[in-house]
Amino acid sequence: MSSFLPWVLAFLFGASIGSFLNVVIYRLPAGMSLLFPPSRCPRCQTRLKPYDNVPIVGWLWLKGRCRYCRVSISPRYPLVEFACGVLFVMLFVRFGWHVSTPLHWLLVSWLVALTLIDVDTLTLPNPLTISGVCLGWLAQGFLAFDAGESVALALAASVSASILGLWLFDGISLVGAAVFGKTVMGGGDGKLVAMLGAWLGWQGLLLSIFLSSLLGALVGSLGVALGVINRRQPIPFGPFLAFGAGITIFFGNALVQAYLALLF
Repeated sequence: MSSFLPWVLAFLFGASIGSFLNVVIYRLPAGMSLLFPPSRCPRCQTRLKPYDNVPIVGWLWLKGRCRYCRVSISPRYPLVEFACGVLFVMLFVRFGWHVSTPLHWLLVSWLVALTLIDVDTLTLPNPLTISGVCLGWLAQGFLAFDAGESVALALAASVSASILGLWLFDGISLVGAAVFGKTVMGGGDGKLVAMLGAWLGWQGLLLSIFLSSLLGALVGSLGVALGVINRRQPIPFGPFLAFGAGITIFFGNALVQAYLALLF
């Protein structure tokens, strides 16, 4: 049992972070404070008790309804909490007892919030993307310091990867506008790409962009073929970037090595 205790703790911590991310996802686009007022029912405005806010369990205990007015509560709330718990466990398994683990927890938390905000509003808020870029630079500097490497070189590489991401984004946007005759990428996508460069470096950035473009093309083509997506319907690209980054975090090294093996 003791061998599973770190996994249990990682899951509980991730689910708790997921609970807070639900607040961020709902309030940040609306321009509301993330701390005040405390959590309350959006319909009857009754302040929720602490035991109503227990991640996953609170929703199940209340059977998906407000304790006071019985209005339905979206199942997305416990799903986000559960997903964050699972992701935190997966990252702990991937990186173990290392300083990079909490840093990757931080990155994934940012990506989860940005993904769902983009799905809901087709926007990627500056407070999240810009802070994500800065945190990525700090993270790379901290990792270099912990490894006894040059912090200056690590920061320069991280900043350079962010700039590369912005250049690539501008290039893709220009080509897309020329081909389709309209804007195909939002300004927030460029900042998210810069954020991925800051965290993942130029190699991880390029792999993430490739994977996200491939996934976006597959999902878009399939959606149009099935009649689920209209050809002129705007599709958020942030989730694909986040998903590509997630694959890179877990399997990036293996994918790069496999690609190099094919070449050489």
